[in-house]
Amino acid sequence: MDVREVQSINLASIIKEPGTASADGVIHDQIIAGKDRLPLEGDTRWSVTVSSAGDEYWLSGEVHGTVLMECRRCLKPTPQKIDAYFQHLLEYHPGLDELTLVEGEDGEEVYHFGGPDLDLSFFISQAFALAMPLTALCDESCKGLCPVCGADLNTTDCGHVPEAGVRGALAELGKFLDEV
Repeated sequence: MDVREVQSINLASIIKEPGTASADGVIHDQIIAGKDRLPLEGDTRWSVTVSSAGDEYWLSGEVHGTVLMECRRCLKPTPQKIDAYFQHLLEYHPGLDELTLVEGEDGEEVYHFGGPDLDLSFFISQAFALAMPLTALCDESCKGLCPVCGADLNTTDCGHVPEAGVRGALAELGKFLDEV
């Protein structure tokens, strides 16, 4: 296996004759998942294996790294370790310009590809993004931001006193919950 920065694998040898192909690599700085850019702390490593079985190919892989997410209370960059695994069924269709997802005869999803160089960036970024938590918290005791001035309450005391109770449209709901 050769370590590479380009997220692809050449399948020419197993397209001609059944077998297995493997590749691994490293991603620096960020993972691009659709329109989102996921900032990384350190390097993220990936590895894949593709095995042929007639006209079908089985892709299995993993990606390991640390993404920087905003703390849900103070918005500070917060590292989150990600370990993601993926498996997909592939079919080779010579001349196809781009990776295409189709539903197979038995209802399973199959990706069609058309060239010997298979771009893995979609599979890697999808698995990584799906393994991320919905929110991050820098510390259980994080005090968050002041709702009045926006100061980080973990590092400063801005002097604003939090108001008791709920204001606005939810105030009536708060009264109702007190009664119940």
